[in-house]
Amino acid sequence: MDESVREILARERAGGEVIVRGWLRTVRHSKQVSFLEVTDGSCFDGLQVVCSEACEGFEEVVRQLSTGCAVEARGELVDSPGKGQRFEVDGTRVVLVGGVGDDYPLQKKRHSFEFLRTIAHLRPRTNTIGAVLRVRDVASMAIHEFFHEHGFVQLHAPIITLSDAEGAGEMFRVSTLEPGHDPRDENGNPSFADDFFGAPTYLSVSGQLEAEIGALALSRVYTFGPTFRAENSNTSRHLAEFWMVEPEVAFCDLQGLADLAEDFLKSVFAKVLERCADDLAFFDKRIDDTVLSSMAHVIEAPFERIDYSEAVKILEASGRDFEFPVHWGVDLQSEHERYLTEEHFQKPLIVTDYPKGIKAFYMYSNDDQKTVGAMDVLVPRIGEIIGGSQREHREDVLTARLAEQELEPERYWWYLDLRRHGSVPHAGFGLGFERLIQFMTGMGNIRDVVPFPRVPGNAEF
Repeated sequence: MDESVREILARERAGGEVIVRGWLRTVRHSKQVSFLEVTDGSCFDGLQVVCSEACEGFEEVVRQLSTGCAVEARGELVDSPGKGQRFEVDGTRVVLVGGVGDDYPLQKKRHSFEFLRTIAHLRPRTNTIGAVLRVRDVASMAIHEFFHEHGFVQLHAPIITLSDAEGAGEMFRVSTLEPGHDPRDENGNPSFADDFFGAPTYLSVSGQLEAEIGALALSRVYTFGPTFRAENSNTSRHLAEFWMVEPEVAFCDLQGLADLAEDFLKSVFAKVLERCADDLAFFDKRIDDTVLSSMAHVIEAPFERIDYSEAVKILEASGRDFEFPVHWGVDLQSEHERYLTEEHFQKPLIVTDYPKGIKAFYMYSNDDQKTVGAMDVLVPRIGEIIGGSQREHREDVLTARLAEQELEPERYWWYLDLRRHGSVPHAGFGLGFERLIQFMTGMGNIRDVVPFPRVPGNAEF
């Protein structure tokens, strides 16, 4: 394979012939010279190819080129006299690989993100979305690196499941039955005997329960895969399909989990900041001028830690007229989380020990019988970025919690069975990968940090 634009720009010195293949970000034609900025997506910067009349294909190819064309350009790599670029290519031959129509929508001007979502097949060619995808890639690799450096085993959790890990019931049904087919048994109850799996099945909302199986055999596991929520939420923070990172650790309590979450975020942020410097500088300049300082703050500042009760007291004493009133027992909303992180503590924050009535059945019941060993990691601009808990490892308590939330124990028989055979205290958290990328890039809408957003009413591309 030939060198990428990134590899060429990383050379120590100019010299020698190079071959550049990519798409034209900009084209400028003067009387006797054409300037082609070629990008192949390998890095934020493009590589300028300068073509004079001596360039093969100058009149019949170069002078006909426009933004978006795919080209192959050859020439000598030379030091560039222009500002902001080390090298350029003195073009000797340019070949048109793929032309564009007169209606090519990406021109040298700013396009709204709303418009770009309508052309998701082309939007990765823009500066912003291209940078987002590179940050996603580096962040993904940094996540895998962290867990493998800390002795975790990756577990591939199933996407099709019978259980609702969250107990929320907002799931996508998976079925091979024809639409409108509503089979019933002899008592008139829904029958799934003719369906593919012989039972009501759904797209998974979480790999957590399966990760617990892995942790209670391999000690440290993590899952990293797509999850689905059938919530009719048309907001800038919600997707119907998104990626989750979910580590699970045996012989771990809530304090150990909080330590893991903090170390994890600091490690991932440091690697992305180091490896995506140009992309992050772009976001800091064009999208949100706090991107770089926020990244550095996460890496350098110790996270604050308080419990839920203390958080409520701080919010009640703030004097703020929140849209959602605060009192003990309610779940914290984004406005509450942002006040705590952006104004009160001005740093990332870990809140622990939430009321049991607002948390899932699998969370460890504390001795006060009012709270559970739950944990949220909150960051400025986004609010909650990680949610986790110590898991309930006592069979009798877990059975009672299922009954409290009116969940059928039969559907969780294997989960309960784990508590009968060598159960140990264990804990884990979930990180919404797109929320992480939102924070890193400063992008305002979560639909713009995923290549192909799935939201209510739209599954195109």
